[in-house]
Amino acid sequence: MEEKQQKQINTSVSIRVPPSSKNILPDFLQSVKLKYVKLGYHYLISHAMYLLLIPLLVVASAHISTLSVDDLTELWTQLRFNLVSVILCSALLVFLATLYFMSRPRKVYLLDFACYKPEQDRMCTREIFMERSTLTGSFHEDNLTFQQKILERSGLGQSTYLPEAVLRVPPNPCMAEARKEAEMVMFGAVDALLAKTGVKAKDIGILVVNCSLFNPTPSLSAMIVNHYKLRGNIISYNLGGMGCSAGLISIDLAKQLLQVHPNSYALVLSMENITLNWYFGNNRSMLVSNCLFRMGGAAILLSNRSSDRRRSKYQLIHTVRTHKGADDNSFNCVYQEEDETGRVGVALSKNLMAVAGEALKTNITTLGPIVLPMSEQLLFFMTLVGRKVLKMKIKPYIPDFKLAFEHFCIHAGGRAVLDELEKNLELTDWHMEPSRMTLHRFGNTSSSSLWYELAYTEAKGRVKRGDRMWQIAFGSGFKCNSAVWRALKTVNPAKEKNPWMDEIDQFPVHVPKVSSVVS
Repeated sequence: MEEKQQKQINTSVSIRVPPSSKNILPDFLQSVKLKYVKLGYHYLISHAMYLLLIPLLVVASAHISTLSVDDLTELWTQLRFNLVSVILCSALLVFLATLYFMSRPRKVYLLDFACYKPEQDRMCTREIFMERSTLTGSFHEDNLTFQQKILERSGLGQSTYLPEAVLRVPPNPCMAEARKEAEMVMFGAVDALLAKTGVKAKDIGILVVNCSLFNPTPSLSAMIVNHYKLRGNIISYNLGGMGCSAGLISIDLAKQLLQVHPNSYALVLSMENITLNWYFGNNRSMLVSNCLFRMGGAAILLSNRSSDRRRSKYQLIHTVRTHKGADDNSFNCVYQEEDETGRVGVALSKNLMAVAGEALKTNITTLGPIVLPMSEQLLFFMTLVGRKVLKMKIKPYIPDFKLAFEHFCIHAGGRAVLDELEKNLELTDWHMEPSRMTLHRFGNTSSSSLWYELAYTEAKGRVKRGDRMWQIAFGSGFKCNSAVWRALKTVNPAKEKNPWMDEIDQFPVHVPKVSSVVS
């Protein structure tokens, strides 16, 4: 047994790795596959077919507007004696109008969102974390040292939050406490959202809740329906086991539902539950999660009502989803299982960074043709064809995504991924600030981290009308998902209520970069 444990420790996720290790995120923009570029253009064309009808209608309207009364009278005289032409023209007009209105996607607006900020007594410093971990008596001395080093290099600060059941001495992870945590986070976020928007709970027609590791019966979505007494015909979904990228999956699902249900509000709730998923064993690949994940959640209200555009903050422009689950390495890199003692935990594979790099490469390559300016696309495409088709030995052209977006919300999964993405996408400290500060202040709150980052951007007064935001998240499966938003108004931080407002002047703080730390 000792030999087996030693082998597991040696093959588990290390604290620091040499620069040549595959644990460092690959320079994925240096090796782009042409098929993903084609996928991006296919996405663009398939979602823009309805735009081809607009010029036809404009030309027809312009031509009709130039006709005089005499011209119309003569046209009517001609058509009276040509019934077949009248029928064909009328049928064509009806067909084109029907095709346009049926193929035109409904616009999806984000009225507002709210992030949950736990109470002060849930705050967990690194010292409290180590003290409580030691008092459990579950961890070997060398694994306590391992956790200490991970904490110091993780990018998490001294003000993150853990649920009461984990902080208690001794810990009390049970179903009742897990439900208590879920209710605290969900109801806290939804209460704040309803207060900000003024929308009544009875008006919500679509509900999507995502929580990866806690899926009780009745479901979390049913808990919200019961608490707020939502209407009986509400369309509700509860997504489980989908990892940190589930928040954008929920947004995409809500968008699809809003395309077929007119005049509807969609409530999206993203969270993770810590209480029943705290690991008390000594498998190092499972201990990393204890050091990174923290308490948090966010509620988002979407609408497809044209009348809501004026009071909405953002419009959803694109969602792009990438799933690498067909590959065994990708599927197994984040895996919930029992350790050798029967304790359940989430194991992070040593090739997690390489898998994340492949998923990111696919997603970004697909997104590029949709969002990049034409000049960047031409340079990128010409270089790609030269390298892949003509076999020319030329340096790859890395598109400048800063020309497509003003703001970046990159999932705060860990400092290593943020460091590598900053380098690969050639972003500045200013662009990475929301993600780094969210990781520092709130830790990895799983699928809700993107909304803490957007709240940070708003609190800093950076969001101006017309600005474009890129949210990108990745998680188990392995999945990588993107959402692109456009600001419909300039956000005034003086009127905002979000978790950052009472302390925003304290940020940013300096967080050293350690690119070789696992995330």
